[in-house]
Amino acid sequence: MARSLARLSIIELHAEIRRRQRSTGALQRRHARLMAMADAIRAQIERLGGSVNGSTPRVRPKNDMTLVEALAAALKGKTMSVTDVAQTVQERGYRTSSNNFRTQVNLALIKSGKFKRVGRGEYTAK
Repeated sequence: MARSLARLSIIELHAEIRRRQRSTGALQRRHARLMAMADAIRAQIERLGGSVNGSTPRVRPKNDMTLVEALAAALKGKTMSVTDVAQTVQERGYRTSSNNFRTQVNLALIKSGKFKRVGRGEYTAK
C-alpha cells in the first residue's frame, strides 16, 4: 500500500484489515501445501539414506549384551589393560560406531562397580 496507515480514516483502516484477513486464509493454505511437499521430499531423501541437513544419519548398532556385560565376560578371571579389553570385546562381536570406543570402555570400567582396578590402566572383574 502506497499510503501510510496513519493517514487512513477509520473506515479505510477497517477495509484494510478485512483485505489482509482475507489474504491470510490463502497464505495458510499455501503454507500447508508447501509443508506437505517438504515433508514428502524429506521422507524420500531419508529413504535413500541421506538427511536434509547434509550429514548422513548415524545408525547405532544393536548388540546382544550391554557394554558392561561384554566387558565382564572378557575380563572374567583375567587382568587386562583398557586398550586390550576394548579390542577383545570388539573381536568377540561387540559392535560400536563410536569414534572413541576406548574412552567409553574406560568409563564403563571405572563407573560400573563390577570391575576392580589392579594397576594403572589395568582392570579385572570382581
